[in-house]
Amino acid sequence: MAEPIHILGGGLAGAEAAWQAASLGLRVILHEMRPAVRTSAHQTASLAELVCSNSLKSEQEHSAPWLLKQELRRLGSLLIEIAGRTRVPAGQALTVDREVFSAEVSRTLEASPLIEIRREEVREIPGRGIVLIATGPLTSDALAADIARLTGAARLFFYDAISPIVEAESVDLSVAFRASRYGKSIDGGDDYLNCPFEREQYDRFAEALLAAESHQPCIPEDRARYFEACLPIEVLVRRGRDTLRFGPMKPVGLTDPRTGRRPWAVVQLRQEDLRASSFNLVGFQNSLRFGEQERVLRLIPGLEKAEFVRFGQIHRNTYINGPALLRPSLQLKGDPRIFFAGQIAGVDGYVESIATGLAAARHAAALERGEEIRPLPRETALGSLCHYVSGASPVDYQPANITFDLLPQLDEETRARLRHDKRARHAEVCRRAQAALEEFLSRHAGA
Repeated sequence: MAEPIHILGGGLAGAEAAWQAASLGLRVILHEMRPAVRTSAHQTASLAELVCSNSLKSEQEHSAPWLLKQELRRLGSLLIEIAGRTRVPAGQALTVDREVFSAEVSRTLEASPLIEIRREEVREIPGRGIVLIATGPLTSDALAADIARLTGAARLFFYDAISPIVEAESVDLSVAFRASRYGKSIDGGDDYLNCPFEREQYDRFAEALLAAESHQPCIPEDRARYFEACLPIEVLVRRGRDTLRFGPMKPVGLTDPRTGRRPWAVVQLRQEDLRASSFNLVGFQNSLRFGEQERVLRLIPGLEKAEFVRFGQIHRNTYINGPALLRPSLQLKGDPRIFFAGQIAGVDGYVESIATGLAAARHAAALERGEEIRPLPRETALGSLCHYVSGASPVDYQPANITFDLLPQLDEETRARLRHDKRARHAEVCRRAQAALEEFLSRHAGA
């Protein structure tokens, strides 16, 4: 009899992965250390416990989270199906009764004859058989040390230091200007958009930042592990009014073309390499509440009408540098019998964790059965999520949740036709994704 697939972690990714593998006829051993070993965030021993929130994001038609969930429904996701059955009223969000949800997931997996659940801490990666690691942001220290041994300690991170991302088309280009400091660039181009401050604007921004309310994370922060180079901007400004001007907002080497002189301070925006049309606020990681970020960051000249793809955050989060380590199938490049899924793979969010658990399990099942591993098309939300995790730049890599800028841009003619209709552009991206998924499923129906 074939070796069982070992799935480490009974969270959202691990629970979905266990069900998918078993549904494809494979034996599964699902390892979950709770309740034998507790974490700082979980309250129960249930599988797929929702820790921070009970919302699985928007169900608004033609939004990016809606598209990803639609794909998961089409692919037979157990957890999304259970979420629909345990839903509670919450407007356009898919919000669940968290206790009923996790109890139902646990009951379903426990009833499967192909799934054995072992309540134990796994301190080392099993040396035989296919292994799917889905231990999440609170991976135990012992297992994290073994993952570091396997992948290289420099490729394993223990906290998120994530800067906000804005939609490119929402930046006011009559204010922001393109330039690299001292005109230096790898390819000779102007790599950054620069948002210049006059002194009064900077003072107003600093005051707002000092007064802004911080977020209290559901996963406790370990502030002792912040690197000085990655301090939150609200921490920097508390060290002195001008600290930011000599740090991430230093204006040296730049000239504002509107004034012909150096700005008092500047925020640099860097284009995201695999995100189709968005810019990262360089060095602007922070722990402010999302509403506070929106209010304060719109005081930046040129970002008064900014649309935020993602807000900044810093909290405890164990994850690997996926682009340096993973294939699009979520297999480890150095050892293809090992797969990663969920937050430890470098995604952010409940639905994204479920999605990568589903994808990794399907790919693991194909490997076990000697079949060709076929990642989903790049045009799909799930295909693009896996592509980002494995194909983004490994330099300054940051986890991602699903947004439209992860998917390929529409062709030039369609973009031009829908230039002034954002909703129609999103609808077309969704139509293209669903068509690509159907074509993929039809082509590989016998696999």
